Amino acid sequence: MLVRYDPFRQLDRLSEDFFGSHPSRPRQWMPMDVVQHGNAVELRFDLPGVAPESIDVTVERQVLTVEAERSWAPAEDDVVLRRERPQGSVTRHVTLAETLDTDHLEAHFDAGVLTVTIPVAEQAKPRKVEIQTGASAAIDA
Repeated sequence: MLVRYDPFRQLDRLSEDFFGSHPSRPRQWMPMDVVQHGNAVELRFDLPGVAPESIDVTVERQVLTVEAERSWAPAEDDVVLRRERPQGSVTRHVTLAETLDTDHLEAHFDAGVLTVTIPVAEQAKPRKVEIQTGASAAIDA
């Protein structure tokens, strides 16, 4: 239900394997799980510490884009001893199969997880084909 090959994600993985991950260079993508439930596909994005009003979900030409922002500023008299949690904007693009009905997409945010549900398009659902019996009609040429 999703286009599985993402050349940019593959490049990210290769660079992480080669250079390693470092706290000063946090990942700029959000983890995602994809599950098919009968006639719908559910995408779950981890967005801990993100305010719901900072999340933006759009679909254009079968590409789902999720944008979010996490920000935190210490109080004026706070002394930050360590800061490892990434802050700022994060964006994730997911290429969707054309068999999904993006006109009826739904999004729900709860406990730091954004769940996007996309139904399978009617024309992509399996259907029973009736078999005709008896003599077939001749085609006039």
